[in-house]
Amino acid sequence: MRAAVRAIKPQASNYDVTDAIAAVSSDFECNPLEGVLSHSMKKHLVDGNEVIINKESPENKVKEFQFEPGQVFSLDIYVSTGEGTTKQADKRITVYKRELDVQYSLRIQKARQFFAEVQNKYPTLPFSIAGFADTTGAKVGVKECVEHNLLQEYVVLQEKSGEYVAQFKATVVVQPNATAVICGHLEQPDARYSSDKSVKNEDAKKLIESEIFKKVKEGKKK
Repeated sequence: MRAAVRAIKPQASNYDVTDAIAAVSSDFECNPLEGVLSHSMKKHLVDGNEVIINKESPENKVKEFQFEPGQVFSLDIYVSTGEGTTKQADKRITVYKRELDVQYSLRIQKARQFFAEVQNKYPTLPFSIAGFADTTGAKVGVKECVEHNLLQEYVVLQEKSGEYVAQFKATVVVQPNATAVICGHLEQPDARYSSDKSVKNEDAKKLIESEIFKKVKEGKKK
């Protein structure tokens, strides 16, 4: 997370962040998890088109772009002691999001009532069905809405049994002279952790030790 946050700066590339995650993970003999994307965000939009990929592979690539001041990202980093591949877990899905570009006239009354409540309370942002008073109606509504692609499912993924997965998450704002971490990530004291591994990659070392805030020299007043 320390390396990734510092790699997000004006004129840097989204793949600079991916490379930083890969370099640190390699030195700790871990693997970044596949299939994880960090999206740009705007008001009422949590999954913008500009994304940072957690792990690049021949099958998983994203469009390259350069960071600009004013951009906001939900930075999501997953690292695994395993191979970094996942599969969908046999767990009940409870989080969904409205698919704005899909329209369909639902047939079941409870489904229509549920979807109307979704439109009213959660028109653009993810939600949990636990937030609905009529949980039975919500389960019926979710089933029909998913069948007709009105809702996007947030599936539960898992690594191989016996492996550990660590997640680090933060909301990051790109500024002209700084990378502002406004939510989620806190600098953790090194004393909390012990490991026989360390960062050996020189570029990654310099990145982690660099200052987040870039001081600007002010001109002399006349």
